[in-house]
Amino acid sequence: MTSLPAPSPRRRTVVKAAAATAAATALAAPVVLGGSAAASAAEAPAFLHGVASGDPLPDGVLLWTRVTPSPDAVPGSGRGADTEIFWEVAEDQRFASVVARGTTTARAASDHTVKVDVRGLRQAAVHYYFRFTAGGTVSPVGRTRTAPAPGAATPGVRFGVVSCANWEAGYFSAYRHLAARADLDAVLHLGDYLYEYATGGFPGTDGVVRQHEPTHEIISLADYRARHGRYKTDDDLRALHAAHAVIAIWDDHEFANDAWSGGAENHTPGTEGTWADRAAAARQAYFEWMPVRASTEGTVYRRLRFGALADLHLLDLRSFRSRQTTIGDGAVDDPDRTITGRAQLDWLKAGLAGSDAAWKLVGTSVMISPVAFGSLPAHLLGPIAELLGLPKEGLAVNVDQWDGYTDDRKELLAHLTGRGIRNTVFLTGDIHMAWANDVPVTAATYPLSRSAATEFVVTSVTSDNLDDLLHVPAGTLSVVASAAVRAANRHVKWVDMDQHGYGVLDVTAERTQMDYYTVSDRTDPAATSSWARSYRTASGSQRVERAGQPVR
Repeated sequence: MTSLPAPSPRRRTVVKAAAATAAATALAAPVVLGGSAAASAAEAPAFLHGVASGDPLPDGVLLWTRVTPSPDAVPGSGRGADTEIFWEVAEDQRFASVVARGTTTARAASDHTVKVDVRGLRQAAVHYYFRFTAGGTVSPVGRTRTAPAPGAATPGVRFGVVSCANWEAGYFSAYRHLAARADLDAVLHLGDYLYEYATGGFPGTDGVVRQHEPTHEIISLADYRARHGRYKTDDDLRALHAAHAVIAIWDDHEFANDAWSGGAENHTPGTEGTWADRAAAARQAYFEWMPVRASTEGTVYRRLRFGALADLHLLDLRSFRSRQTTIGDGAVDDPDRTITGRAQLDWLKAGLAGSDAAWKLVGTSVMISPVAFGSLPAHLLGPIAELLGLPKEGLAVNVDQWDGYTDDRKELLAHLTGRGIRNTVFLTGDIHMAWANDVPVTAATYPLSRSAATEFVVTSVTSDNLDDLLHVPAGTLSVVASAAVRAANRHVKWVDMDQHGYGVLDVTAERTQMDYYTVSDRTDPAATSSWARSYRTASGSQRVERAGQPVR
């Protein structure tokens, strides 16, 4: 990297929505060629999958793109020449003040994706702009933001929060609305960035809004690369990546449904090869196509810091977990079974105990709060069981989430209470519903027992939730179901089982607040967005409470 003079400090500003929308559109727009250049565009390298950034640091950020060196070099094909890429980082969108530049090579061996881990940027908590050039073709311009300096008394940080984006179930309007915001430090993606199924595999052939590629279930490295490539042709997804740094973890569908360390529910050894080969292919494609730094374990658990305000602990709850148990065999309480693996749990406990940040945010792909269902009506239990991974016979434990690995949860919550660790907030996706929960030490006696932490769960971008599965209008049967869930789980303060959308998490020294937004219609590419509810946890309280309005 060649470093140039650092940019001057700039005050962070929040622009009007119309201006932000125009800026996001401009960032994601490709370069338009004219004259003789247009005539030969088909033969020139192209940036068809956009640009991205991720994992921001106070002095750097990870940059990503994929170049198509020739028309036949489609994702997963293995075709196309190795191509030299020139990259630049500037303090302004016109690149009048370039602060870093360099070259790298997009190789067929990495599916012509490139990742540049830029370090040495001298300004923390400011926006930078970046772009790539290949053979005279200039990529779209991306915008990113460095994290606050360690120990900096930043007044606040703000994140978009998303999960569960099934291409075939609808359009990614939630991404478009987040891309239009100019007030975010980054976007957290909590897993299920893509889905592995064949066309019509989920939610079913009658629910296919648009067809993904390849049309068969993805198993090989070429398959996973092709599916990642398909997702990154979505205009709203490319706009999101161009507008904000994305901090991502995986859940199961980046591999296969209900994945664990030795297999998955949606994997058949023999006819679909070995699980080790499939998981290795999925992992390789993920790290090629996502702006994510691999941890020393070659997984996604890692830690980022945002000044003195927040530490963000990101978990990998698929690579090390024991196989999901069968309900009723007593194994959910077996201390030899794990959802985190010993090394990751020790890493998390040490990080939480050693943190001097005001808030300890934990990105977890599956819900940590316990859930029981009491007297939920039978006609509602089946669809909810499908969303939560429960047996449809109605037994009240969720074996794919922390409910199926109670010893790890007990150990972690005992660590929080025993060490006096306050202001821990779990941020969760996975179940296609929005929740606001206290995390009780003992759910059966709550609220007489202590709350060790709080949890905000965001709904899906598009993946089916209750009204979709039942084919009923939103706000009908879900009213009965949500009331039954809250009655049986006094630590659950709110649950919305119907809507699709995203969250905006705002963190200050005094409180952490999640604003829940919904989109009008996942099948409409022009869907609008509206605020639904807000919940917050005050510093030191370890409990959630309703907030009357979103943070402005």
